[in-house]
Amino acid sequence: MANYDLIVIGSGPGGYVAAIRASQLGMKVGVVEKAELGGICLNWGCIPTKALLKSAYVFEYIKHASDYGINVKDSSADFAVIIKRSRDVAAGMSKGVQFLFKKNKIEQIVGFGKLKKGNKVEVTDAAGKKTDYEAKHIILATGGRSRELPALPIDGKKIVGYRDAMVLPQQPKKMLVVGSGAIGVEFAYFYSTLGTEVTVVEFLTRIVPVEDEEVSKQLERSFKKAGITIHTNSEVTKVDTSGEGCVATVKTPTGEIKLEADVVLSAVGVSTNLEGLGLEEAGVKTEKGKVIVDDYYKTNIPNVYAIGDIVKGQALAHVASAEGIICVEKIAGHHPQPLDYNNIPGCTYCSPEIASVGYTEEAAKKAGYQIKVGKFPFSASGKAKAAGASDGFVKLIFDAKYGEVLGAHMIGANVTEMIAEIVAARKLETTGHEIIKTVHPHPTMSEAIMEAAAAAYGEVIHL
Repeated sequence: MANYDLIVIGSGPGGYVAAIRASQLGMKVGVVEKAELGGICLNWGCIPTKALLKSAYVFEYIKHASDYGINVKDSSADFAVIIKRSRDVAAGMSKGVQFLFKKNKIEQIVGFGKLKKGNKVEVTDAAGKKTDYEAKHIILATGGRSRELPALPIDGKKIVGYRDAMVLPQQPKKMLVVGSGAIGVEFAYFYSTLGTEVTVVEFLTRIVPVEDEEVSKQLERSFKKAGITIHTNSEVTKVDTSGEGCVATVKTPTGEIKLEADVVLSAVGVSTNLEGLGLEEAGVKTEKGKVIVDDYYKTNIPNVYAIGDIVKGQALAHVASAEGIICVEKIAGHHPQPLDYNNIPGCTYCSPEIASVGYTEEAAKKAGYQIKVGKFPFSASGKAKAAGASDGFVKLIFDAKYGEVLGAHMIGANVTEMIAEIVAARKLETTGHEIIKTVHPHPTMSEAIMEAAAAAYGEVIHL
C-alpha cells in the first residue's frame, strides 16, 4: 500500500491546484484521476469553450469588416476545423498540467477513487483492478456534470449537454438552447454567430437570471439584434426525437407552442459527482447533493476534506482553486483567511461579455443598504466607439453611508478583463471616492469604471 501525506480525488482546477500547493508546502501528494488531467474545466469546459468563442469573435469581426473599412470576400466558417482547434487547445492545457505534476513531483494515480475508512482510498483502474492507497489527508474534488431534467433526457445526439455541444459532428441549422445561464448564452452566441438559427428558452422571467436586472435586459437586446429568439418565463415540457430532428413542446405565458430544431442543448445547471465515492460507508455527511464542510473544507470525518462544485458556494473554476489553496494551507498549519463568497467575480464570455461581483442593486436594497448607483454606458466611451463596441455599460453600487463598493455589474467588450479591479477594490475596502481619484488611462474601456463611480456621486464628466 502506497502512503502519502495527501491524496486528492479529482484533477480539475480545484484538485490539481490543491495538489501543487500541497507539494510546494512539502507534502508527498498523489492525485487520483480517471480521465484527462485538468478535469472538466481544462478539457470540456472553461478552456475549450473559450477557444470556440474566439473563433466566433473572429468570424463576427470578418462579417463586419466593412464597418472598419476592410473588404473581405467569400469568408466562411469551417465548423470541423473550429472544433479541432478547440480540442487541440484543451489537449495542450492538459499536457501543461502533466508538466506541472512532474515539476512538483506529484504522482498521478489513474482510475476511479473511492473513499474508505481509515484514511484509505480504493482506486479501480480501467481493467477493474482495485488498489488501496493510504494518506494522512484526503481531499475530494470530483466536480460536476450536466444536470438532466426529466423532460430533457440527454442522448448525446439530439438532446445534448455542454460536453456534446463542443464536439458535434456537424453544425446544426437550428438549435434550441434550454437554460440561459453562462453555459446556455455562450453556446447560443457561438452557434448563432456561425449561422445556426438559435432559440433560447428560460424558465425564469429573464435571461442570465443571476445577474443584475439591467444586465439581463441589455443582453436580451443584444441577442435579439443578433437574430437570437428568446422565450422567458417558459418551460420545455417534452421533446419528440422520433423524427429526423426534434420537436419541443414549450409552455409560454401566452400558451403552448411547438419549436423545431436539429439539436436541443440542455443547459439547466450542474449536478455534483458524488456517486460511488463511498461517502455513506465512510460516514461523510451531505445535504442536497453537497458535501457539508466548515470554513476550511473539513468534513465531519477527521482528515477528509471536500472542495469545488461538490461543496457550498459558486460552481466556478476560480472558486475551486481558491478553496483548494485555503484547504491545504490550513492542513499545513498556516492561517489562511476563509473565502469571501460575496467577493467572487462571475464572468460570461458571450458577446457582449458579462462580468459581475458582489451585490446586485436589488440584493443590496434587500440587505438593508442605503445605496448610491452609478452607471456609465460604453456609448459614451471613446475607446468603445473607436473599437465599434459601444453596446453595454458599467454599473457600480455603493453603500451611501460609508462609500463601500457593494457590487459591480458590467456588460460589454472585454469586461471580463476589467472586473478584477473591483474585486481588488472590494478586498481592500476601497471607497467610491478613492476609485474616482484613481487616474485611469485614456482611452480605455476601464475608464468606464472611474466614470461610473463619478456618476454615483454626481461628478461624472463625460455624460
